[in-house]
Amino acid sequence: MPLRISALLSIVVTVATAANQTIGAAEIVSRKSHIVPGPLRVTELIFSVPLDYNNPGGETINIFGRSVSNYAVPIVPSDEEEEEDPLPYLVFLAGGPGFGNPEPQNAPLTSTALEEGYQVLYLDHRGTGLSTPVSTNMLQQLGDEDAQVDYLRLMRQDNTVRDCEAVRKALNAGLSDNKAKWSIFGQSYGGFVALSYLSFHPEGLREVFLTGGLAPVGKTAEQVYQSLYPRVMKRNKAYYKKYPEDVANVRQIANYIESQGGSVDLPAGGSLTVPRLMTMGIDFGGAGGFTSVHATIKKMKTALDQFGFLTRASLTPMETFTTYDDNIIYAILHEAIYTDGPGDVSNWASDRVARQQNLFSWLSSNTSISANSSEPLLFAGENIFPFFFDTYPELIPLKGVANKLAAIDDWTPIYDQKQLAKNEVPVYAVSYVDDLYVDYEYAKDTAELLGNVKKWETNGIPHSGLRTNTEEVLTKIWGLRNDVMD
Repeated sequence: MPLRISALLSIVVTVATAANQTIGAAEIVSRKSHIVPGPLRVTELIFSVPLDYNNPGGETINIFGRSVSNYAVPIVPSDEEEEEDPLPYLVFLAGGPGFGNPEPQNAPLTSTALEEGYQVLYLDHRGTGLSTPVSTNMLQQLGDEDAQVDYLRLMRQDNTVRDCEAVRKALNAGLSDNKAKWSIFGQSYGGFVALSYLSFHPEGLREVFLTGGLAPVGKTAEQVYQSLYPRVMKRNKAYYKKYPEDVANVRQIANYIESQGGSVDLPAGGSLTVPRLMTMGIDFGGAGGFTSVHATIKKMKTALDQFGFLTRASLTPMETFTTYDDNIIYAILHEAIYTDGPGDVSNWASDRVARQQNLFSWLSSNTSISANSSEPLLFAGENIFPFFFDTYPELIPLKGVANKLAAIDDWTPIYDQKQLAKNEVPVYAVSYVDDLYVDYEYAKDTAELLGNVKKWETNGIPHSGLRTNTEEVLTKIWGLRNDVMD
């Protein structure tokens, strides 16, 4: 299925499960290096791996990665080419699910990790970035809804871990077992992947770093959202305290949408409904989130005041506020990252819990928005709702697929709690007390379960700390590793 590229280097390596069974092979099909300002050597790598590790001889997909290391022209060139062991890898596992990695020179981890003596490998999770990316058109080429569901079931963190192990053995072929191990750094959902890695392939790991990534191991999707909504309500209260004028402004925009039949066409397709408007609260958990939401509301209110309708310029921010059209895995598999094994079914947990608790008036189709009400309309947080598959153009054709995925009750396991409890791989974790996206209490439970973990907690940095408070976060996490914490 993937586009095959002429191989510059080809290595086939067998990867084994914890049960010591052969499950597939990784092949490096392309390796190209170039120098970027820094100066840094960036090597682009494409690997071929099994789509389904239970069928290692079957269909393959590509995994794309970029490794980065310092580059310098030697002062005195050597007359002989000497083979040296490569620098140890630190693999960055991005948040999501559903997102690829930035260019290494633009990533906050790169410079400090290079200073610590690593080369950094940015791997795009399967189905994301340039790793045989999932899209609606691509899925529809696979066949009917059941075929698409079968494919998407293979895009979760358990198979991402298998991909990582296949890639590790391909890159480190010929090294001793100790030198062939690598380190991983999981941000947010990347930490969920890291915990799955510790569950199923700890033998490949030297150490693990986590920032906002202590997943709610042992908690159901319903429990995750039951714990989330009180934090969402708290953020709503803080938002309207900072921008009290938006109580009326949000209602003005909502009433206009209702006056247009409940939906306003967006410039690039799809529609703006009141429920979609209220999902902007997903930004409430990051630095500057309140400001970005207010700026968008202000732009729409100004258009209504001046022209009586929402202009193109006021609507375009709504198309990029949440990137479900470009990163469909984030919408269609988000609740599946909490379903851990047979019997664990998501069944639109976010929507169910919100309705059970009667949190959002806009979720009810029988409720109209009162223009004269003084009560604020409440924003949602990091929630996935079925109506996404009615309002986002890339998601609309996948509504049936999404409903089938939500009903699956025979998912594969994503964690092994017994293995995590006896873990010996050093884990260094930064945990955010006021994290909107990863529940702090559940993170504490996971840290107590996990063996050999050191943790630094803060209530002064948001979930986006790796990006917005880079120096402080990385100083603390390297301090945990280097044992210099007071």
